[in-house]
Amino acid sequence: MQGVDTIFDNNKVPVKKLWQVIMASSVGTVIEWYDFYIFGSLSAIISVSFFPKEDPTAAFISTLAAFGAGFVARPFGGVLFGRLGDLIGRKYTFLLTLLLMGGSTFAIAFIPSYEKIGLVAPALLLALRIIQGLALGGEYGGAATYVAEYAPDAKRGKYTSYIQTTATLGFFVSILVILVTQQVMGDAAFKDWGWRVPFALSGILVVVSYFIRRNMDESPLFSKLKAEGRLSENPLKEAFASKANRRLMLIAMFGAIVGQGVVWHTGQFYAQIFINKILQVDFITTNLIIAASLVVGTPLFVYFGSLSDRVGRKKVMLGGMALAALGYYPLFSWMASIVSEEGTLINGSIFLTWTGKLELAFICSLLVSFAAMAYGPIAAFLVELFPTKIRYTSLSIPYHFANGVFGGCAPFVATWLGSITHSNFAGLFYPIALAALTVIVGVIYLPETKGKALSD
Repeated sequence: MQGVDTIFDNNKVPVKKLWQVIMASSVGTVIEWYDFYIFGSLSAIISVSFFPKEDPTAAFISTLAAFGAGFVARPFGGVLFGRLGDLIGRKYTFLLTLLLMGGSTFAIAFIPSYEKIGLVAPALLLALRIIQGLALGGEYGGAATYVAEYAPDAKRGKYTSYIQTTATLGFFVSILVILVTQQVMGDAAFKDWGWRVPFALSGILVVVSYFIRRNMDESPLFSKLKAEGRLSENPLKEAFASKANRRLMLIAMFGAIVGQGVVWHTGQFYAQIFINKILQVDFITTNLIIAASLVVGTPLFVYFGSLSDRVGRKKVMLGGMALAALGYYPLFSWMASIVSEEGTLINGSIFLTWTGKLELAFICSLLVSFAAMAYGPIAAFLVELFPTKIRYTSLSIPYHFANGVFGGCAPFVATWLGSITHSNFAGLFYPIALAALTVIVGVIYLPETKGKALSD
């Protein structure tokens, strides 16, 4: 027991060991996010492969709906794998989610087109997308919990914020792989069949990540509970049986995660859709602008996670959501005016001057900074909110329900609202309203958890 107690004192974990934990967790999580978001990054292109070509707008919205289905599946994955994580351990659970995610992404590369197999093509796509969502529902909670249970109390925001960068890094890697593949193959070949290559590459990335993660140790807090025979026999039942825990899950969902989810997805994914599909800026320029904003904005996740160790999680997270609610309409309107002034229409796409590109990249960097404020501290906050023996379950359910249903569907809902109202900006009212609502609920009910010792 002495060895277990020594490991358990997370405030004395060697820095070298902590960084090994962060790197092993982050590599796998980046790959899982890459797998999950490669679909979104390519939605405009793959829509005509898996849906009828006669109505490109309907095909694109159907693809976004399939993209959103993966998000809707996330809370169910949170329930399934959160329970497993609290029963058998953090390490083995997110090894399983990694393999499920990678296998599904790899399989998407080989689905025949709608022209060849008809409705079976979108059906297979939807099924694999749902498996991806289930896997991601277990991955994030495992990685965040695993790192947080190693991190010292006073710097938990800093160290868990590296996990928070992985979603943005995975999105960035997906864009980078797409652009390189397109440049190597040429635009025509890429649109015809080359878009499958980024999906196929997932197989290699997952194998590498699996061997990195396989040698990791189990979380020290989980190991301590297991050694003492105090693991939860039914973590799902315990998470909902306690009135106090149910209340914490609801507060976490509507006072933090809903707003964080829509701010993250609007600032990155919907911004990409808005520039490319609504403003009609050419595909390569759009992705370069988004990639540049991610390069600028990614370090801010760590900065705001570290800041939350000093000033508190609540102030930083709600500050990001408030800035998003106030800033979205003027910033997206500014983007539209830039494209109008600095763009030239050539073959159905708008090409921008360097001035226009730089201005759009600056605005998108601001959007990412709002996401960094809302998202950077949230892993530390959620881990500190729940007890160890039901932490994986209690964290995963509200996180993936709010992020999956409200956040992940933001691009689809915003695009749909724009299409039925014939307005470029109608879609913005969805994230603005949810971010503002979350701020109000958060100000009233959200507790401050900064520096809190993790409880059994």
